[in-house]
Amino acid sequence: MSETTVLQVDLPGIPRIKSGKVREVFDLGDSLLFVATDRISAFDCVMPNGIPGKGEVLTQISHFWFDRLGSIVRNHRVLNPGEPLPPRVQSAAASSSVRLDQRSMVVRKAKPLPIECVVRGYLAGSGWNEYRSSGRVCGVALPAGLVESSELPEPIFTPATKAETGHDENITFERACEIVGHEVAAQVRSLSLKIYTAARDYARSRGILVADTKFEFGFWNGDLLLIDEVLTPDSSRFWPADAYQPGRPQPSFDKQFVRDYLLTLNWDKRPPAPRLPDEIVARTREKYREAYQRLTGQTL
Repeated sequence: MSETTVLQVDLPGIPRIKSGKVREVFDLGDSLLFVATDRISAFDCVMPNGIPGKGEVLTQISHFWFDRLGSIVRNHRVLNPGEPLPPRVQSAAASSSVRLDQRSMVVRKAKPLPIECVVRGYLAGSGWNEYRSSGRVCGVALPAGLVESSELPEPIFTPATKAETGHDENITFERACEIVGHEVAAQVRSLSLKIYTAARDYARSRGILVADTKFEFGFWNGDLLLIDEVLTPDSSRFWPADAYQPGRPQPSFDKQFVRDYLLTLNWDKRPPAPRLPDEIVARTREKYREAYQRLTGQTL
């Protein structure tokens, strides 16, 4: 796993078409190149320093899940782990002195759906806040008397709109139907719940509770594909099973650790974000790495 921190990636001769909070997206003509940097964001702000090797962890965990979930849903990968990147990408990477093999993915040019497909198995985050005020999450009625971090009677599909800036907005299934059509909404709801259930059961056997996660889907040549990242510490809440205790926030393997640190500061959650201390960086790096090791049984 890389000891250096990659915050920016430039590939001479290959057009960059998007720069997100973490990923850089480059146009390869008939496909896209996703490069996961080591940037980390919290409260919709990108921190000035990153987490060494984080992009490698995100990419390799996604590869792991794409392999494992292949019998449930097709995904957007063009190249599998270990297959060499296209020669022009290798050449551009060499000139930029950034190792791309562990943090890159070549994918099909799918058209993303304009909704996030969120599945919750436990009551946390915005779901917990909604439940406290209404007894519902995204229009789904839940039993009375649940506490923070309660496991739900069964996983629920709670879609959200996509926001280019700021927070995604939780919506009802009916609103999702208005946005993408009932047939597509029903299809992604079914797939999301199947994927989550399979991943939750496997992760639990490895000592991790998947509290909630979000999936993205897109169409390519008429086929619905699972796209973007999948079941990573950035897109999911991962909790250590042996420390689980309902009624309070849980320790985690995701960036909640960074959020918790930032909440101790006198910071208004607006740019510029504060620099993370070395100790917070090191401990966050260990959390991401441990999540990968627990899930895959391997080390980076």
